[in-house]
Amino acid sequence: MKFKRILKYLLFLLLIISLGFLYSFSSKRNSDKKVSEIIIEFEDGDNNFLTHSMVNKLLIQKNKTVKNQAKSVIDLYKLENEVSKNPYVEKSSVFLTIEGKLKTVVKQRAPVARIITDKDSYYVDKQGVKIPLSNNYSARVMLISGVKNIEDIKEIMPLISNILKDDFLKKEIIGIQKSDANEFQFAVRSGDYKIDFGKLSEIDIKFKKLKAFYNKTFEDKTIQNYKTINIKYHNQVVCTK
Repeated sequence: MKFKRILKYLLFLLLIISLGFLYSFSSKRNSDKKVSEIIIEFEDGDNNFLTHSMVNKLLIQKNKTVKNQAKSVIDLYKLENEVSKNPYVEKSSVFLTIEGKLKTVVKQRAPVARIITDKDSYYVDKQGVKIPLSNNYSARVMLISGVKNIEDIKEIMPLISNILKDDFLKKEIIGIQKSDANEFQFAVRSGDYKIDFGKLSEIDIKFKKLKAFYNKTFEDKTIQNYKTINIKYHNQVVCTK
């Protein structure tokens, strides 16, 4: 009985050693395997600012492409960080597949407005993060002028968000001008008239007034009679012809 117990123990120990050897051998073989292919995917099929070639050029290690390099020397964290630093990238994920392919999934920043200043022009996304202009893609977004610094951008983002969440306003308002008095005026798609919005107060109430005024003047076709539509005063819409 004692001999059988010892034999079972030795067989079990031998099995553990064999499995450990096979695992070690398999791991060593896998780590020596070279990257066979680089796959780049854009999340949600969004491929605007960046191209596959541009992302591929970011996947560099020791001044050369990671393709045909051993999996064991690939620094995934560093590669992912390099891709994420690109100003057009909101987030990225870089990983190796079992087949030895290096896969990169990129979510690009989505511009919601274009800021125009005397010295510069750039996009901002919904978080107010700056996005440089691109030769590959021109976004059709609202044009914002009169904004001078990051504080101005933070101030105007709630107004932009309110416009974008409304299907009608999103199509209708094509430009926003900020004055030195911190008041805002809109350019619209449906005519040459301007909308004086005033300061950033009672935003929801002002937009309700504007939409009610639109409903009436679109119906009787008098909207084109006006040069400015002023909604900054409480409980009234003041128009000039």
